[in-house]
Amino acid sequence: MERHEPRVRPVELNDRIDAALTVFLDRQAAVICGIDDSLAAYADAVRDFVLRGGKRLRPAFAYWGARGAGLADSDELVACAASLELLQASALMHDDLIDGSDTRRGMPSIHRRFAALHEAEGWSGRPGGFGAAAAILLGDLCLAWSDELFCSAGMPFAAVAAARRDFDLMRTEVSAGQYLDVLSEVRRDVSEATAAKVARYKSAKYTIERPMLIGASLAGAPERIRAHYSAIGLPLGEAFQLRDDVLGVFGDPAQTGKPAGDDLREGKHTFLIARASAAADAAQRAALDAGLGNPELDEAGVRRLRAILMDTGALADTEERIAALAAEAEAALEESRADVDPAALQVFAGLLVRAVKRDF
Repeated sequence: MERHEPRVRPVELNDRIDAALTVFLDRQAAVICGIDDSLAAYADAVRDFVLRGGKRLRPAFAYWGARGAGLADSDELVACAASLELLQASALMHDDLIDGSDTRRGMPSIHRRFAALHEAEGWSGRPGGFGAAAAILLGDLCLAWSDELFCSAGMPFAAVAAARRDFDLMRTEVSAGQYLDVLSEVRRDVSEATAAKVARYKSAKYTIERPMLIGASLAGAPERIRAHYSAIGLPLGEAFQLRDDVLGVFGDPAQTGKPAGDDLREGKHTFLIARASAAADAAQRAALDAGLGNPELDEAGVRRLRAILMDTGALADTEERIAALAAEAEAALEESRADVDPAALQVFAGLLVRAVKRDF
């Protein structure tokens, strides 16, 4: 296969993704504001949310998935890949509303932003209800726009049509994974099997495997390259989610953009929690049951649950699992060298380190 030199650096690619998103969002803002002047805050909120944060992982994996399968660089490819960032924005807006999160990326979450606007303007009704309505509508808008940008970025029709199945499955899978996550919370299902399935469909496939496969489809890649991408993407995606779970409990808010211990207050039933529950004694399990999912959990309560996660060995088990999954992804990278462009493999290796260590 034709080999390409690594002429596009990750930082440069992120800049190009942001530029493509800026052009698209400016055009869409003009449409929205042309309807009514009062919609400026609505359009500004999307622009701020999408452009003022985010690691652009999904567009990067889609772009390099295409490049790894031999497709040449183009602005059209970058814009098509950038559409996945709008899908991510939709998921995060809805996720924050479901979880009742106050912040995202160090800024107020969308439902909090519009609740604050309601209060500042002294409008009638409930600020919380207005904020929730805005988050639902803006999340739906970003979902629609992701489809629009994916199809209108300028890629050949046949390439977009070929990638459509992966694009559609990606959205179905992440919705199902999100519902399983919510369902596990209300059922208080702390089984490792459920946690693994949530991680697979809410994150592993959505964050890495499907974007890589979308890129492969855009490039018209053969099945052997798709098989390589799945072998790389699934373990890497699960490791990414497990790292996210650790950061959701032990992370620095300056790094995560969310309050410390938020996943505990939200009652996330993760691999970390599953391992702790399985190993806990009666007193530890009672403390987990009382604290997990308690929105009023204070800092002392967070520290108490963190201690249980460490004392039961759950944190160490999770770190061990992350390392094993990363090693599996690295082995899959090595096995793909005969078929995948080395420039893309070099980037995938770097993204692996960044995704697992969160060294951004």
